[in-house]
Amino acid sequence: MAAENARLRCELDEIKARVTELEAELRRHSGNSGKPPSSDSLTQRAGQNEERLSRAERRRRARAVAKQLMKKVKRRPGKQPGVAGKTLTMVDDPDEVVVHGPEVCAGCGESLAGAAVASVERRQVFDLPEIRAKVTEHRAETRVCACGQVTTGVFPDEARSAACYGPAIRALGVYLMGRQHIPVKRAAELLSDVVGVPVSTGFLAGVIPEAAEGLGGFLERLRQLLREAEVVHADETGARIAGVRYWFHTVSDALLTYLDCHPKRGLDAFTDIGVLDVFGGVLVSDGWKPYWSLKHCSHALCSAHVLRDLAAVAEVDCQAGWANAMADLLVQAKLACDEAREQRLSALPAGKLKALRRRYTMIVNSGFAANPDPGRKRNKLEREAFNLLRRLDNQRDELCRSWADLRVCFDNNEAERSLRMLKLQQKISGCFRTLEGAQAFCALRSYIQTAMKQGVNVFDALRRLFEGDPWMPALPGP
Repeated sequence: MAAENARLRCELDEIKARVTELEAELRRHSGNSGKPPSSDSLTQRAGQNEERLSRAERRRRARAVAKQLMKKVKRRPGKQPGVAGKTLTMVDDPDEVVVHGPEVCAGCGESLAGAAVASVERRQVFDLPEIRAKVTEHRAETRVCACGQVTTGVFPDEARSAACYGPAIRALGVYLMGRQHIPVKRAAELLSDVVGVPVSTGFLAGVIPEAAEGLGGFLERLRQLLREAEVVHADETGARIAGVRYWFHTVSDALLTYLDCHPKRGLDAFTDIGVLDVFGGVLVSDGWKPYWSLKHCSHALCSAHVLRDLAAVAEVDCQAGWANAMADLLVQAKLACDEAREQRLSALPAGKLKALRRRYTMIVNSGFAANPDPGRKRNKLEREAFNLLRRLDNQRDELCRSWADLRVCFDNNEAERSLRMLKLQQKISGCFRTLEGAQAFCALRSYIQTAMKQGVNVFDALRRLFEGDPWMPALPGP
C-alpha cells in the first residue's frame, strides 16, 4: 500500500504539472506570446481589454505599457487628445472665383446693377475636376534632306505602341495595388470608371513588375545607405510563393525601408541580401539567434518582446514578483529615456543609469532565487521562466543599450511596421504566384515606404518612376 501510495502521488504530481501547462497554453494570446493578434478569440480580446483597464486603474505601469507599447487600451471614438487635427482651410489663390451678387433690392425691388458693394463673404468648395484620360497623338515625321538622306523623328519613351497608357495611368494603377492594396480586378474597375477608358486586369497585372524593373539604381542606393546607417531595425516573416514557404526580410530605420525575399531565414539570407553582412552600426532585433551571429555590429534587444515574455511568466504565481518588477523597471526606463530625448540628451544621466542597472541586477538575482535547482528535470513552465532569466542575465547590455544610447529605440516596431503591409497583401491575395512577382512587390514597397518616410508624395514618385526618372533618397553629407 505504501508503494502504491507513492506511485499514485508521483502520477498525481505529473498530472498536476501537465494540467498547469495546458492551462497556461490556453491563456496564451498575442499580448503574452508570439501568437499573432488574428489568432485571438473574442473572449481573449475582451479579457485583454478588461485586464488592461483594471490594471490601468491600479498601477501606472499598466497604463504606460498599454499606451506606449501595445496601444490596445480601449479608446474613445473620434480624434484622440494631443493628435494634430487636419481641418480644411481656405486658400489665398483659388483656381476660380464665382461672384454671386443680388440683382434686385430685397426691400423696394429696384435693380442693384452698379450699386456699391458693402461687404463680401467668402466660401470655398474643394472638389475634383472632371477626370477623363487626355489623349495625346504623337506623330513622327520623315523628312528628306537636299542631300538625299531620309530622317525620321523619334517618338518619346511613353509612346511605346500605336495606343498605350501613359505614365500617370500606370502610376495610378501601381498606387492602387501597391500602396492601397486594392485587388487587381477592383483596381481595373476603378480606373475604367474614373478615367473613362477601358483598363484590363492583364495590363494592371504587368505594371508592378514593370515598375520594379526601373528600381535597380534605387535599391542599390538604398542598400548603401542602410549599410552606412548608425542604427537599423531587422525582422522577418514567412509567406508562401508558388506554394513554397519563403522568408521576407526587412532592414529599416526612421527614413529608409528595404524589403526582400529569400528561401532561407538565417545567415545565408543576410549574406545574399547584402545589408546586414557588412553593417557595422547598432542592430535592433527581437533576439532571434541568427542575428547574434553577426559579430561586426552591436546589438540591441527589443524590450517589447521581453515585456511580452514577462507577462507570460508573471501568470505563474511563484514567478509574478520578479517578472512584474522587471516589467516595471523596463517601462520606467523607457519613460526616463523619452524625457531625456526631449531634453536633447544622448544618454541617460550617469546617476540615473547606474541606479537602473543596479535595480536590474537585483531583480535578476531575485528571479534566480525564485528558481532554484529542483534536483530534477524542469517542467515547461519552469524552463520558460529560467530561460528568460538566463537571457536577461546574459543579454543585459543589449537589452539596456537604449538607456546608454538614445539613438536606439525601446522596441523593434519600426521593422514590424515595415512587414505589416506584406501580411495585408497576403490576406488579400493568399500567396504570391511567382518568385519574380514577390521580388517586384518587395522592390515596390521599398520604394513606396521610403518615399513616405521622407515626406515625398507617393503618386508623384511613382509617376517619376514611369517617366524614367525614379526618385532617389539623398546620400548622407560628408
